[in-house]
Amino acid sequence: MKNRISILFYTKSAKALKNGLLPIYLRITIDGVRVEVSTSKYIEKSKWSVEAGKIKGNSEEARTINSYLDVLRNKVYETEKLMIINNQEIFANSFKNKFMGVEEKQRMLIPIFQEHNKRMEVLIDKEYTLNTHKRYETSLSHIQDFIKYKYSLNDIPIKEVNLAFVNDFDFYLRTIRNCNNNSTIKYVRNFGKIIKSCYANEWIYRDPFLNYRGKVKEVDREFLSKEEINSIYIKEFSTARLNQVKDAFIFCCFTGLAYIDIFQLKKSNVEIGIDGGKWIFTHRQKTDTPSRIPLLEIPEEIIQKYANHRQCVNEDKLLPILSNQKMNS
Repeated sequence: MKNRISILFYTKSAKALKNGLLPIYLRITIDGVRVEVSTSKYIEKSKWSVEAGKIKGNSEEARTINSYLDVLRNKVYETEKLMIINNQEIFANSFKNKFMGVEEKQRMLIPIFQEHNKRMEVLIDKEYTLNTHKRYETSLSHIQDFIKYKYSLNDIPIKEVNLAFVNDFDFYLRTIRNCNNNSTIKYVRNFGKIIKSCYANEWIYRDPFLNYRGKVKEVDREFLSKEEINSIYIKEFSTARLNQVKDAFIFCCFTGLAYIDIFQLKKSNVEIGIDGGKWIFTHRQKTDTPSRIPLLEIPEEIIQKYANHRQCVNEDKLLPILSNQKMNS
């Protein structure tokens, strides 16, 4: 696509000198976006032709300054030509930097991603959860491995991330990492948040995710029958760890709480409700909503079973819940 570039020389009254002279500015407009450059030249207001965009008459002053303005005009077109030859995308700010001879700082992808994750870590329990931070750390690890696999590099400039990169990353996750569709989409979307932040900061000038078509698929979740839950409940395993996992699962079944919610439960979360019975008063992490749950016989039995467990006593935990990784294992 050919960029539409227009040039205008004008005087700026708001920046007039004390002696009344007006500065002459060059305005470059690229696809409707304006940038201004000072010419470092000044002129009396009466001598300036707004229509022509130059000094009136044929005086020595007029010839000298108008000639200089023509040089700047030609420099604009030369800058455009050079950027086209070097296959550089032409945007207002990048064009201005090139025109002014300012070298743009080359921002690299991995430090940007790492900085995002560091900030997220500071905001754990304020704006983000520990598990959310872990997912972004995993996404970063996948990106690093993908860059090494695809390009044999440790990092790439952020400006080299395009739609092809995003689609290749998606394909890498599905094939080399053997991720299912929904996991792939989540990792790619986490990466997408980083890229969209770069776009918002104008470190890149196009959003490569604009035409990404990844879509999470609805999963038909199976459910257990009452008999199946009971068979798990009465099952005794040979190791204490497996019995802890079983009891945590049964506790979730009878309270409707997710893993992260029971992991965070403390003894103080159990209170007496208005009916005189025991209730669990907590806050759902995923939905960020308060929850009031009557404590049924089996969950209360499980709480009593672990009342004197070392982790419950030392850490004020309602239950000795293992890490998510060990639970899944």
